[in-house]
Amino acid sequence: MRYLYPVTLVQDEQGQYVVTSPDVPEAITDGASQQQALREMGEALGAALAGYAIEGRDIPTPSEPEPGQRLVPVAPLVAAKLALRTALREEGMTNVALADRLGVTEGAVRRLVDPDHASRLDRVVIALAAIGRGLVVEDLKQVAA
Repeated sequence: MRYLYPVTLVQDEQGQYVVTSPDVPEAITDGASQQQALREMGEALGAALAGYAIEGRDIPTPSEPEPGQRLVPVAPLVAAKLALRTALREEGMTNVALADRLGVTEGAVRRLVDPDHASRLDRVVIALAAIGRGLVVEDLKQVAA
């Protein structure tokens, strides 16, 4: 899945730019400029989706953007960790089983799937590969705000 979500950006009466996501309604933020608000939204999406994962909820598939909406990516490390959590659940694999496959402790796997832990991206990629998954990194041109 591409962790790239459509968002709506509007300016409120105080001049702040407010950003919301139809796919992740818990993610809402604002900023003094459009660019700042969109940058903040990447973090808000990551935090909201991490909450989904921790609660065991499905990560929503991004919808197609409507006219006027912008696309905002989730930070690469958070997206990779969400992909790993989703893959584990889809495969019916436990942290212990993945730890055995990787030759690491269960605690190490717990840290790999913890969106708040500063894991190395290459370790998450290795874990994904161990369960037959991969990660694609894409260069996304930012649209001037």
